[in-house]
Amino acid sequence: MARLPVAPTQSDVKLRGDYAHAGPDFRLAQNYDAYTPDEHAIWRTLFERQSGMLAEHAAPEFQAGLRLLGVDAHRIPVLEEASDRLKRLTGFEVIGVPGLIPEADFFGHLAERRFPVTTWMRRRDELDYLVEPDLFHDFFGHLPMLAHTVFANFIQAYGAIGAHAREPAALKMLARLYWYTVEFGLVATGRGLRAYGAGILSSSGETIYATRATGPARIGFDLQRVLRTNYLIDSYQKTYFVLDDIEQLFDSVLAADFDAQFADAHLPGYEPDARLPTDQPVASLATS
Repeated sequence: MARLPVAPTQSDVKLRGDYAHAGPDFRLAQNYDAYTPDEHAIWRTLFERQSGMLAEHAAPEFQAGLRLLGVDAHRIPVLEEASDRLKRLTGFEVIGVPGLIPEADFFGHLAERRFPVTTWMRRRDELDYLVEPDLFHDFFGHLPMLAHTVFANFIQAYGAIGAHAREPAALKMLARLYWYTVEFGLVATGRGLRAYGAGILSSSGETIYATRATGPARIGFDLQRVLRTNYLIDSYQKTYFVLDDIEQLFDSVLAADFDAQFADAHLPGYEPDARLPTDQPVASLATS
């Protein structure tokens, strides 16, 4: 496959997915029978560990979505079964992919209400941290929020915007939005900060770090600020953006003039640890 994605990492990452057998739009059959007993055991370990943290750290919308998906803790899920359930809930289809895919293809799938899920599982030495998204990250981290109608509508709207933003600088801005919301977003609740981002909730270390650690900054969500802020995928975040509620994310995208935002795409991005006078700090510690 000639077109491969580029991972924004501090060091080179060799993509491990089976890109050679993926289709033109990067779809790849799950080949469920190929999973080993150890891979099912890894799924079980990760699922049990992360599920135990949800009550204290996850957004209520995420917890509700996971229940609605009816995921089996003891075995790797079958993507077709999850797809059938999710389509009944919000109209989203689940498709297998080899891993990271180019932004334009990714946006195209989201715009058509298809969510790509990596088909391979991480190794045991990657239980705590993984550079590339694997099946556990994509499935456990992303699909529960797609059972929430407002969030699912945001994802489709986001994909539609991206499908028409062909300039590399504009695509980069949209990648930042995805990163700081869908992957690493926090939301304020009556019980403190809670995570809804897949990158947080599929990682035990970052789940605690994002909601409790004193090191990172947590600032109120501002669309323009997010679109201008760079990120790296191979370290914990230096900055998290906090929503007032999930509806704020959808409303902000619907109300935005993205043509005007993209006109500024040539401007230098803010560093991941940048602190601006206009930032609105949010109280950091979550409560039980």
